[in-house]
Amino acid sequence: MSATKSASRKRASESERAKSDKNKRSAPDNFDLDLDFDLSEFVFAAFAFSFIFFGIVLTVSYIARICSDIKGIVSALHLIRDKAQKDGQKKNEETISSVGSEVKSMIEGLRSKIEKDRQSFAKALSKSSKEYESSLKNETAKFQALHENFCKEKASSLQALKDIISKFEEEKEKLFVRYEQLRKKERVMISEQEKACNDKIAQLEDSLKKKKKDDKTFSILRKTLGSFLGNASDEDFPPDD
Repeated sequence: MSATKSASRKRASESERAKSDKNKRSAPDNFDLDLDFDLSEFVFAAFAFSFIFFGIVLTVSYIARICSDIKGIVSALHLIRDKAQKDGQKKNEETISSVGSEVKSMIEGLRSKIEKDRQSFAKALSKSSKEYESSLKNETAKFQALHENFCKEKASSLQALKDIISKFEEEKEKLFVRYEQLRKKERVMISEQEKACNDKIAQLEDSLKKKKKDDKTFSILRKTLGSFLGNASDEDFPPDD
């Protein structure tokens, strides 16, 4: 019985040491337990270890205690597994929360940067729009002034051109009337000159005829006188032209 008790105490101490070792190994940073173990294999291994280590002959109560210890170990392992799962879940939640916070911070920073860029772009666009509007107004005013000046100059130029054309038409009419008057005057003068020339020619023809008649009469008279004088020669009287 004393041997049995000592063996029981030894198994209990070993169980406590195993539990403490398991608890030490259950830390999140060092625990890497395979949770998919087979309970029957573990029980068989425990029985084999017990038979080899403590001997072949064991009582029923000893086997019951071993089973109880094994159940306690299994329960402890389940607790360790649950704790590890909870710790892992908690760590995952903390990691997710941390990553979510970082992502949220990045999104907020990006949103703030985008908002600042948008505001700066809006300010630049507003400034450019105002400058463009001011420049457009100035250029429109200049163009309007130039257009009005051009219209005035165009109107004055057209009026001057109309005046010149009207004056030209008047001068043309005057010149045409004067030309007609000069033509009539020239015709009258030509007609008068023709008439005067014709009259003068007629007078000259009459004078020539009269002269010829006088010359003929003189010739007849000379011949008559020559026949009377007898001694006079023809050299004293030149021949008639």
